[in-house]
Amino acid sequence: MRLTDPVADMLTRVRNALQARHQKVDIPASRLKLEIARILKEEGYISNFKPTEEEGHKVIRLYLKYGANNEAAISKVERVSRPGCRVYVRRTEIPRVLGGMGINILTTPRGVMTGRQARKEGVGGELLCEIY
Repeated sequence: MRLTDPVADMLTRVRNALQARHQKVDIPASRLKLEIARILKEEGYISNFKPTEEEGHKVIRLYLKYGANNEAAISKVERVSRPGCRVYVRRTEIPRVLGGMGINILTTPRGVMTGRQARKEGVGGELLCEIY
């Protein structure tokens, strides 16, 4: 089975795992997904991630994060740019998520970064997703 949108698949797996209150979730690995996982960890939305191998397939294991009352650190994960409708933004058009409370993840010529970093570095790019 060939996935047409692996990033949406990753976000859906995370969303489903959070809803089911799982501690960890395995995602088929790619460089882009590793970068997204790195950003999620840096921004404090997941506790950790680890690239491993299972049955000959490379996977990324995300360790999900929950608060004191067992509420998830991530309340919403939304794909913005899709294969059927790509969304590109200039550095001046990068939207703020929940007035700065959430993050958006962009792919830029300088790599994958948050909207805040992209604004600081003065680069635009493809708006992958919003997380809060």
